[in-house]
Amino acid sequence: MALDRFPAQAHVTASAGGSAPRARPEVESLVAYSAPLEGRRGLLRLDFNENTVGPSPMVVEAIRAIPADHYAIYPEYDGLREAVVGSLGAEAGVSPGGSALTPAHIGLFNGVDGAIHAIFHAFGAPGDRLLTTSPTFGYYTPCARMQGMAIEAIPYRLPDFDFPFEEIRAALGPPGSATGAPRLLLICNPNNPTGTRLAPQRILELAAAAPGTLVVVDELYEAFTGDSVLPPLLAGGANADPFAAAPNLLVLRSLAKTAGLAGLRIGFAIGAPALVERVSRVCGPYDINSFAVTAAQAALADQAYVDAYVAEVLRARDWLLMQLRQAGVRHHAAGGNYLLLWPRRPAADVEADLRQAGILVRSMAGKPLIDGSLRVSLGSTEQMGRFWQAYRRVDGLT
Repeated sequence: MALDRFPAQAHVTASAGGSAPRARPEVESLVAYSAPLEGRRGLLRLDFNENTVGPSPMVVEAIRAIPADHYAIYPEYDGLREAVVGSLGAEAGVSPGGSALTPAHIGLFNGVDGAIHAIFHAFGAPGDRLLTTSPTFGYYTPCARMQGMAIEAIPYRLPDFDFPFEEIRAALGPPGSATGAPRLLLICNPNNPTGTRLAPQRILELAAAAPGTLVVVDELYEAFTGDSVLPPLLAGGANADPFAAAPNLLVLRSLAKTAGLAGLRIGFAIGAPALVERVSRVCGPYDINSFAVTAAQAALADQAYVDAYVAEVLRARDWLLMQLRQAGVRHHAAGGNYLLLWPRRPAADVEADLRQAGILVRSMAGKPLIDGSLRVSLGSTEQMGRFWQAYRRVDGLT
């Protein structure tokens, strides 16, 4: 029997020996992804790439207008996928009805983290291989390991953290062959934390070269750089399925970084309907709560607010980069609403001193290629002015 594979002590119950039942071996050896949990409210949050000013007033009004009796009703999702389709079409410059993108192309998830987890749950199995880059978003690794997958993480190219395109292409195997190909290729574009950007056409080349590999493009930060793979796909017109030539491609999007909905947890996966449906099979029927649905619809209806926030972040980015250059601070900024900098003092000390000043940043300690740096999220010009004043003081630049 299957139970014979595990030592007897693995099945001791709390009543018999005071030990909790053991999980699958993959979970027992797993190190969970470390995410912010407590003590961040009231501080300037430049540590996890969130929107730093909050959502549109339309979002707040929509949530407040939810009748109290609706709290007792399971959430309904009618209209949300349609709103996402309309928003993506407008972003790509496609007139209403000008694209064959449909609600069936849109998967709804409890944050993009939920989508990532579902992708691995649906497609990853022991012995399968995840191909990705290094360093990148830390949640990919535990998701792969909990499925018993092998991980091949190819480093970005120094000194500018360029995307290792040729190495990734070689790791996918012979063109068109599914034999020995990775089960998953996960590309964060622009990459968190290096900001590395990969042109959409290059991503489409990788997907076409490896039809047996599920190619997942994590586009949480695309609004700050405009490198999305979706516009060229949607440009095919109303009579062409945008994913007909890329049925193995899945694109992840969120309203956390731009629209300020990180606390409500809603994310989207865009791809061929058959692919989206398979990923959705492993999710619960009501994973997204009613408040998130209402907030997302309101946020999608106020694109002007999102556009204004993104424009302000880009202005603040330009201003801060000028300060860093003038002060001779080593830094790297390529894409996304964040940058890396290398303080003169130990990064951990600078991080702690900034927290004392009410400002949160993220140490990259232990991460390949960028150990000793700090990742700093970008907010408004006023917020970055506050950060720069504090940073100059704590790192001895004044």
